[in-house]
Amino acid sequence: MNTFGERFRFTSFGESHGPAIGGVIDGLPSGLHIDEEAIRVELSRRSHPVVRLEDGRIYPLPGGSSRAADEPDQVEWLSGQVDGVTIGTPLAFLIKNTHARASDYDAYRDVFRPGHADYTYFVKYGIRDYRGGGRASARETAARVVAGSIAKQLLTQRGITINAELTQIGKTTDPARFADEIQHAQADGDSIGGIISCRISGVEAGVGEPIFDKLQARLAYAMLSINACKGFEYGSGFAGVQKRGSEINAFSGGMLGGITDGTDIVFSCVFKPTPSIALPQMAKDIEGNLRQISIHGRHDACVAARAVPVVEAMAAITLVDYLL
Repeated sequence: MNTFGERFRFTSFGESHGPAIGGVIDGLPSGLHIDEEAIRVELSRRSHPVVRLEDGRIYPLPGGSSRAADEPDQVEWLSGQVDGVTIGTPLAFLIKNTHARASDYDAYRDVFRPGHADYTYFVKYGIRDYRGGGRASARETAARVVAGSIAKQLLTQRGITINAELTQIGKTTDPARFADEIQHAQADGDSIGGIISCRISGVEAGVGEPIFDKLQARLAYAMLSINACKGFEYGSGFAGVQKRGSEINAFSGGMLGGITDGTDIVFSCVFKPTPSIALPQMAKDIEGNLRQISIHGRHDACVAARAVPVVEAMAAITLVDYLL
């Protein structure tokens, strides 16, 4: 399934090392002035992650993919707008893969890289795109950021804001140490995971559906669709099991019974360490033989660092789908 949503329907397409990636948004109202500068800012946040300290200082986070940092991510509009204003028809866009290097993956053409979707794609389809993982690559999330930025513009008209941030890298929750944690993992030829927390403000009470279409269920569905996301919690979350009802009843996370209660929506996502690492690993090839491989190339030491705007994008798309 490559389409998300029912009223605001977003479809993404393209592979990591193909000619381009892109998306189609159907159900977008006419008359929206597309803020292209806002889209560029969101794409830049994905390509050049930073951490903001409590005193307001901002530092770039190391260990990111050099491809992500160098690729311009220039959006080309194919349909659905005239002079930057939506006309109510499907809005289609394209982002060319100008820095693709498929040759980096020739050594893994017949090998299933540990922790990747190589094997599962192969057994399902009988063929796989070995060039960086194809659809399973983090490159695909750039299209989500574009669609999410447009969704954010619709939410802004309703006074709704979405703000996500890194709250943990490895074992540390101190933002001042995030860069060091990532650098240490990278220096070891390894990678490290992280947690992103998100707060949505301005959503009125009554948004969502009961039972099988609860808002928190749809948010979890959206977040867990992001590559490398391994967990979702809202409100008191997993820590609530250590407390009593008298302690956690006030921590709804903004939703009760699947419907918003008018308070801020608060949730967190866990991202695993990037499986592409330089340390030697054992891997099976197509014939079932075990090989020792070391994965080299332009990989993130901490994929969570670049996922912050992706989390915001998927939250925005989810909310707009309910509100339209």
